[in-house]
Amino acid sequence: MLALADRYDEDVARCRAILREGSKSFHAASLLLPARVRGPASVVYAFCRVADDAVDTVSPRQAPEALERLRARLERAYAGAPQDHPVDRAFATVIERHAMPRAVPEALLEGFAWDVEGRRYDDLSGVLAYSARVASAVGVMMTVLMGRREPAVLARACDLGAAMQLTNICRDVGEDARNGRVYLPLTWLREAGVDVEAWLRAPTFTPSIGAVVERVLREADGLYARADLGVPMLPRDCRPSIRAARLLYADIGRVVRARGGDSVSSRAVVSRGRKLGLVVKASWARFSADREPQAGDPPALDEVRFLLSEKAS
Repeated sequence: MLALADRYDEDVARCRAILREGSKSFHAASLLLPARVRGPASVVYAFCRVADDAVDTVSPRQAPEALERLRARLERAYAGAPQDHPVDRAFATVIERHAMPRAVPEALLEGFAWDVEGRRYDDLSGVLAYSARVASAVGVMMTVLMGRREPAVLARACDLGAAMQLTNICRDVGEDARNGRVYLPLTWLREAGVDVEAWLRAPTFTPSIGAVVERVLREADGLYARADLGVPMLPRDCRPSIRAARLLYADIGRVVRARGGDSVSSRAVVSRGRKLGLVVKASWARFSADREPQAGDPPALDEVRFLLSEKAS
């Protein structure tokens, strides 16, 4: 039987193939990463994609069992005896080579468990707690792969992950509602006069929904600005990719805004030409001045602090 390291390059190629089909935005941004990071980053994202699909593609009745299988797969990966699957094998190698803190991918699976439970969130803090698990955790793993694991640097990666997740929530309002899900803060919806249960029975766009979407997008704007402080803390050859991801996701919010906050009638899409322009713009981040954490930087969000603890870093 071949050792994990002997199959690593082949397994990484399989991971990248998965991303070309299922995570086109990440795949495009990853092309700007240096080779030393591109491979492991593709493995981490492929693991996240496979894990997400394992829960999303089964019935609600089967989802708890699917989650248990994912936890078992993670256990085996950390034990150095992964399931015989290219993503699992490659992820086990990345875990060992980069000393990936186990608490971080465990947080990701916890976020999937919250989805299985059908959780809804009363306020922004609840939405951010969810975002910390399904998005900021991925940002932490990516930053570790780039060689930075100081809590002050990871805090900015968490800001970016949370901002992206808020953008995703705003983009997917209609799709989520038609699946019986709502991630917008419930108190904000009620303040806007939305009867949440009635709206979920027949999701349509209204100015009230648009106002709540705009409110969430403003929170995302603030987090993107905080995250911008972290890009110059990364190795120069990693900055263009992270900057590209930031610009591509924030531009989804621009499209949603241009439609008056309507992501119910149809899904907001950024054109291919626009994406290309943003990627070219991001390439200049390589030349930005180096920056280290400063005393006046914003503190980490309360909701992500568990990702920055000694156990997690």
